[in-house]
Amino acid sequence: MSHILKKEAFVIPEGVIYLDGNSLGPMPRGVAARVQSMLEDEWGGMLIRGWNGAGWMDQPSRVGDMVGRIIGAPVGSVVMGDTLSIKVFQALASAVKLNPERRVILSDTGNFPSDLYMAEGLVGLLEQGYELRTVAPEEVLSAIDDSIAAVMLTEVDYRTGRKHDMKPVTQAVQAAGCIMIWDLAHSAGAIEVDLWEANCEFAVGCTYKYLNGGPGAPAFIYVRPDLADHVQPALSGWLGHRAPFAFDLDYRPGAGIERMRVGTPPVIQLTALEVAMELWDGVDMQELRAESLKLQEQFIAEVERDIPQLTLASPRDTSLRGSQVSFRFAEGYAAMQALIDRGVIGDFRAPDIMRFGFTPMYLDAGDVSSAVAILADVMHNDLWDQDTYKTRSKVT
Repeated sequence: MSHILKKEAFVIPEGVIYLDGNSLGPMPRGVAARVQSMLEDEWGGMLIRGWNGAGWMDQPSRVGDMVGRIIGAPVGSVVMGDTLSIKVFQALASAVKLNPERRVILSDTGNFPSDLYMAEGLVGLLEQGYELRTVAPEEVLSAIDDSIAAVMLTEVDYRTGRKHDMKPVTQAVQAAGCIMIWDLAHSAGAIEVDLWEANCEFAVGCTYKYLNGGPGAPAFIYVRPDLADHVQPALSGWLGHRAPFAFDLDYRPGAGIERMRVGTPPVIQLTALEVAMELWDGVDMQELRAESLKLQEQFIAEVERDIPQLTLASPRDTSLRGSQVSFRFAEGYAAMQALIDRGVIGDFRAPDIMRFGFTPMYLDAGDVSSAVAILADVMHNDLWDQDTYKTRSKVT
């Protein structure tokens, strides 16, 4: 693990074992000082001159290339900005325009609900016979026919960690004349991704999970370079214009990936993310993936040995699993709150999923064994069986 960073590079409270980087990554130590400097020296000292003098306007592309390096995207093919839901909408809208004779968007029932909501919204706007069709994850390829315009899948399932095999799925989708869109929310920074090799048309993702960009960190969108000058952005925002400061009344799309910009860059959040992305210099994704799987396998083995009340919900085959492990328990929400109360932080997804993320950037084998011991205490002694743990908060 020579090129994988240690936990000292992150702000993790004393006594906490953090197994929730799959939902919100911890803050890298350099972020607070850099953001404070940006606030004081750039916004405070430069005022509006910061757009040029501090490079704020170029941040979406600059940071996009930093993200691109760990997802196998060529320079100039990724841009940052807006939320993941917005980027999903952009990719979907552009994809169906590339395939105008077809009317169906295909996804799977394991996809993150927001992706499906955005697809439903797009279908409602387009009308003209468009529809969203969902099938079980295992049935995606068999469901493709000549009515499918685009296939939108999240590579790693947010609940169970089940993983689609990107390259062969993309090849099968394209062989059927469809456009491929991948959501990398649970992939970027967790597993090896090579968008260039996969040859997909579009990819999107968030940066507040494994990339440690902070709550609300901006999303990214990738467009395959040969398409970037041809896609038609449905959200034709000011900063996606070819010459935004010409203030033309008519929209002209920017060159390449720049046309997928929409609104004003979130400079404070991008500054935090830029610091976080610097930590990836020298990290070997193959090595990181191998270490993550070791930690996962250790966790599964120790939980199944010591805590029979929990049932594995994630695939047992490591090649079919992302960077998280999920177990089922009928009172999973309460059990997770009891666990968090004792310093082991994971999270819960309805109806009964206890999720645990394994990031070797700040976790080791000792953390895993300690977490299992605390979880065993919670389960064997029914420490979760309290009203205070069963009352659900807004965020689970």
